This record gives sequence, structure tokens and C-alpha cells, in this order.
Amino acid sequence: MTYKMIALDLDGTLNNDDHIITPRTREALIAVQKKFGVTVVLASGRQAPGLKREADALDLAKYHGLLLSYGGGRIEDATTEAVLFSRSLKNELAVRFLRHLEKFSVSPVVDNGRAIVTTCAYNYKVQDESHNNNMDVLTVDNIADAIERAGVCPIKILTAAQNETLVPLIPYIREGFEDEMDFVQSAPWFYEGMAKGVSKSKSLARVCEQLGIKPSEVMAFGDAQNDMDMIRFAGHGVAMGNACDELKAMADEVTLDNNHDGIAATIEKYFEI
Repeated sequence: MTYKMIALDLDGTLNNDDHIITPRTREALIAVQKKFGVTVVLASGRQAPGLKREADALDLAKYHGLLLSYGGGRIEDATTEAVLFSRSLKNELAVRFLRHLEKFSVSPVVDNGRAIVTTCAYNYKVQDESHNNNMDVLTVDNIADAIERAGVCPIKILTAAQNETLVPLIPYIREGFEDEMDFVQSAPWFYEGMAKGVSKSKSLARVCEQLGIKPSEVMAFGDAQNDMDMIRFAGHGVAMGNACDELKAMADEVTLDNNHDGIAATIEKYFEI
């Protein structure tokens, strides 16, 4: 099988535990772009600015790679910077959901396109998200009020909390919003809410149709529950050695973990590089 697209989750997949792309993995991904014209897609739950470092490291601007951010809520051409797809939450819905989250001991993480909006710069995971996504932090008295006043239509709203706090709250967090939003747990400490119909797989399907690439010609790598639909969509879905058990069970292949060049090991097996 000839693979024309490689889709990559970032954290826990493309990046090792030190948050870097190892040289072997970087060289393998640049080689398939240069030698075979493969379209490399960074498919992450991160906000759009958070994909720049990895995009630069893999020369995606040179080879027309794609940046799929917000868990599929936005797709951008790395070369032209054209936004190929974007779907946001309506302002009214976002405000209503943020007011709903005020009932719980959680840290909402929402951005206005330039900065993370929070009531305290040191709320749980706010600094991590600011650093990972190259975004400033905007401190306000009330998040819902600030989003409503500014008319912001966020692409995604994260609910952050320690895993032991978050998991029991999940049924209540989504209660009353299941018909208007899609939800996924992207990490033990993150529960994501997005517009209905937004996912990594649906966004990949959109760009594949535009590029004339069949799902069977897609190879995808992931490690977490929010990668499951993407792994299922791809002709060859690969779970990292450090992936959750659910992902490993449904993947076509389980490769080495993110600290031992699992992506490179699989690419070298299927491409002559």
C-alpha cells in the first residue's frame, strides 16, 4: 500500500517525554515528504499557535503540510497559512457552558485566539497550556462574562482538574449539553468540549476529499482516547507503545513508545528511506 498522508498526534506521540521530536523521527518525516511527497498532518488538541514549533521542526511550510488544531476544529495549510476549515462554538452556547462549569471545582481553559482567558494565571494547567501553545494569559474577574462581552466564539473549551476529581464529574459536566456539543477526554486531566461534529477524523476526511486522498492511503499515529476516531479512520492506524489500552486494542499496529522512535520505526518499515 502506498501512503500519501501521515497524521500525527503531538503530545505523547510525535514528542517524547521531554517534549521534543527526536532526530531519527524528524529525519524520517522530512524524508517521506521530500522523497515521496507525503502530506504530513499535525493533528492535535492544542490551540493553533501551539503547533508552530513542531511544524517548523518538520519543515511543513516547505512541503505543504497541514495543521489540524483544536482536536479538528481548525485546519490550516502550513505553507499558505490559509484556513481550510474552522468550526467554533456559538458565543451564547460557550457562555452558557462556562457558567455551567462554575458549579464544579474545575479549571476552565478557553482562549480568545490570542490568549488564554482565566480568573487566575495559576489555575490548574493554565501555565502549562500557555507555554505549550505559545499563548499569553489574560486574567479576568469572570470567564463567562469576559467571553460574552467580547463576543468570542471559542473553538474549544477545556475542563481541567486532577484525574481523581475530573472523572467522577464527567457525566455532570456534559449533562444538558450532549445535543449541542461533542466531548472527549484527551488526557487524564482534560475533558474537551467542542462544536457538534468536530473531531480529528472528520477534519481529516475533509482534507482528504479536497486532496483526492483515500482513507486507505492515510497512516495515523496516536496515543490517547481522543486519537481513537483518527486511528479508526486511517487505512493504517498505529498506536504508540505508550498508548492507552483502548487505542492499542483497536489499532492496526502497536509500535515502539514515544521515547524510542516509534513513529520512525513504522515509517522505515513502510517507506524506503
